[in-house]
Amino acid sequence: MKIFAYGIRDDEKPSLKDWESKNPDIEVEYTQDLLTPETAKLAKGADSAVVYQQLDYTRDTLAALAEVGVKNLCLRNVGTDNIDFDAAKEFGFNISNVPVYSPNAIAEHSMIQLSRLLRRTKPMDEKVARHDLRWAPTIGREMRMQTVGIIGTGHIGRVAINILKGFGAKVIAYDKYPNAELQKEGLYVDSLDELFAQADAISLYVPGVPENHHLINKDSIAKMKDGVVLVNVARGNLMDIDAVIDGLNSGKISDFAMDVYEKEVGLFNEDWEGKQFPDPKIADLIARDNVLVTPHIAFYTTKAVSEMVHQSFDAAVSFAKGETPAIAVKY
Repeated sequence: MKIFAYGIRDDEKPSLKDWESKNPDIEVEYTQDLLTPETAKLAKGADSAVVYQQLDYTRDTLAALAEVGVKNLCLRNVGTDNIDFDAAKEFGFNISNVPVYSPNAIAEHSMIQLSRLLRRTKPMDEKVARHDLRWAPTIGREMRMQTVGIIGTGHIGRVAINILKGFGAKVIAYDKYPNAELQKEGLYVDSLDELFAQADAISLYVPGVPENHHLINKDSIAKMKDGVVLVNVARGNLMDIDAVIDGLNSGKISDFAMDVYEKEVGLFNEDWEGKQFPDPKIADLIARDNVLVTPHIAFYTTKAVSEMVHQSFDAAVSFAKGETPAIAVKY
């Protein structure tokens, strides 16, 4: 049996080596290149392909992979919104993802960023670096004094709620598919509008499916409290970034943390130091002392990376054996 992996990063290699040591009978080859119509031929002779990328899995890409006899596609991440499922179905692909690799990693990052915004650590750190050790005007706010709105109460959203409970914050939540335990606790509001009206801070944990596109927009921001704090570590397309920038400019949004961006492919996880930065909107946001920009790293912990590698390669083996792994995507 042979598995071919695309887009293997240096930080994934220790986990891959560990998986190989536990599966010595499986031949593994990999490349740092992403899966494209041009690189699909590298997987020729493999039983399954393991992948991770923000780049779309287009019809041409899937056709090229099927042409070399590979129809088992195992994602090392959770998001499947960049897959052409019509083409995948036509070519007979088996697909898996890693829906739960470390909810804690993403939830922790979102709450750390929210805490940093409330305590104004970015401007304070910049002052200290200049040896300006005065307190004012960088006074902070306490988490326990905030009403925090959680949109999406899946695995990640529920971890975020538990973290907020530890801080003593008041939590309200909205989800089209409520969690029974949270319902018993009475955390849900009946509508997004109700959440917008009540929350001092809002954090998103929903998928980037079409119905959620630009969930945060000019109209929804207008319904929020003045001085609202926004956090998005979920999907870039959940936010109309122009509307968010307008909200920051007007003061409607007091602070903003983003780990994802609608146009992040080709921008994030690249070194732009000493080069012309290609996105003036993100450059503007980075420069603001009330905005925290991170380049899609909420997931980026040793535990999460290990789970992403191990679960995806295990699924690749299952598919190759004619089995259906528990993490197979039903479509």
